Amino acid sequence: MTEFLIIVLAAIVLAGAIATAWVRDPFSKLIALGVMIGGIVPFIVARGYLDVAIAVSLIAPIATIFVLLIAGRREFYDA
Repeated sequence: MTEFLIIVLAAIVLAGAIATAWVRDPFSKLIALGVMIGGIVPFIVARGYLDVAIAVSLIAPIATIFVLLIAGRREFYDA
């Protein structure tokens, strides 16, 4: 069961990484980045680095807010 979970999480991380590199739209890129981070956090927890997992869980949403603000500003000036 653990091997199956590792394979599924690795597939999620790879799909998020490929989508992040492939997509041009900043909002879609942000969603793909969130998928990738969602797949990475269980690996961090499995290694026992709970403090790092907590930091990533707190930093990722804050970084998302800043990226959304930057992406929204870019669309405002491009229009």
